[in-house]
Amino acid sequence: MKTKLLINLFLLTPLFLCAQTNKPKTPEEVVVLIKKNVTCDWASQTVDNFKAGDPNSTLKGIAVCMFADMQTLKTAVEKRCNFIITHEPVFYNHPDETASFANDPVYLEKAKYIKDHNLVIFRFHDHIHATKPDGISVGMINKLGLKDYSVKGSLTHFKIPEKTVGGYVKELKKNFDLESIRYIGNPEMKFTKVAFMAGAPGGQRQIQMLQNPDVEVIIAGEAPEWETYLYTNDAVALGKNKTVIFLGHIKSEEAGMEYCAEWLGTFVSGVPIHFIENKANFITF
Repeated sequence: MKTKLLINLFLLTPLFLCAQTNKPKTPEEVVVLIKKNVTCDWASQTVDNFKAGDPNSTLKGIAVCMFADMQTLKTAVEKRCNFIITHEPVFYNHPDETASFANDPVYLEKAKYIKDHNLVIFRFHDHIHATKPDGISVGMINKLGLKDYSVKGSLTHFKIPEKTVGGYVKELKKNFDLESIRYIGNPEMKFTKVAFMAGAPGGQRQIQMLQNPDVEVIIAGEAPEWETYLYTNDAVALGKNKTVIFLGHIKSEEAGMEYCAEWLGTFVSGVPIHFIENKANFITF
């Protein structure tokens, strides 16, 4: 009962306790409000900054997304949004360094599209994770239906009613509308102890989580095949009760950005806010 109460307080945390809404006129003013409403100090060294466009241009609409890929940018334009808030990089590397793409036709055409449509792009990564509770985790836990099963209020560890791996994989595939889903494990394995690890924390961290006796199944984003995949395959071959289910990087964090769009609406008014879901970034035959 105590655990359920803690998790149900997610929407009553400071992330959603905003005293009043504001009517920003520019993307810069939106970011000022974001900085005021996160529960953490704003870091001096961060990837959370403007990646393209004029922050002081007139604000028409806000699009929130996981990846600001070309399809997402086109959808934002269709929705008359000129300010895009993205969780991940725009230009193919973590710091959005563009010098190495100076003569690259893909980069040049994307940059031209952004300029031609007067788009402004801001990355919101470090601080949505650093705010309490982590906004990405909250959104994902809600999407996964895990909030009532947290272990002592954790955003990582959950104890759920007993399931089989095969049955749970089918549930996740349907819930996230995935064309396919990767997992390593015995489909008949029964489990209750789950860990959630969003995005790409690294193979060694995932392996350390698998070593935890209180973890039977990890719901993961992505991983190096020569680390997490190899370790888990060996564990299964040796009869260990371990499984990793890979949602992919986008789907393992995207619901957190949908939550971000809802959060923005608690202190930004007078401007449309749209969450744009990313399409799958690969095709399965």
